[in-house]
Amino acid sequence: MSTAIVRAYVGLGANLGDGAATLRRVLDQLRETDGIMAVTASPFYRTAPVEASGPDFTNAVAALDTHLPPLALLDALQALENQHGRERPYKNAPRTLDLDLLLYGDTVLDHERLTLPHPRMHLRAFVLMPLRDLAPGLSLQGKPIDDWIGAIRDQPIERIAS
Repeated sequence: MSTAIVRAYVGLGANLGDGAATLRRVLDQLRETDGIMAVTASPFYRTAPVEASGPDFTNAVAALDTHLPPLALLDALQALENQHGRERPYKNAPRTLDLDLLLYGDTVLDHERLTLPHPRMHLRAFVLMPLRDLAPGLSLQGKPIDDWIGAIRDQPIERIAS
């Protein structure tokens, strides 16, 4: 296992059950996960499903300081999804919990299980708005995050109590 500490960003979402309670619980579980030293969460947001149907989502982004390699971190995230009853009956099905590894330091990875940076995060208000809360100076694909946000202003998103 690497000893270098890397800042990773994880998108969190839930649209089945009490999404806010689920996100609060999984943030606590991330703090308790071996190999994760620190977890900082954005405010929570309510968003309509994108390319899907079902109830509105509760979304957030977490910044993690970790020494887990990317695929080991992905395994930990998927284990948490499974603990929370995540099922995948079809693409973009409603979900009890969705955890997406968005960024892992400056790592660029094209693996059958994981693509980094996340290939669609710059197109999603539910990722960009909470990500900007945590890292307002971040650039994605060479453009400031605010430029990307300007391009998705038509996606409804509402900040809610965490």
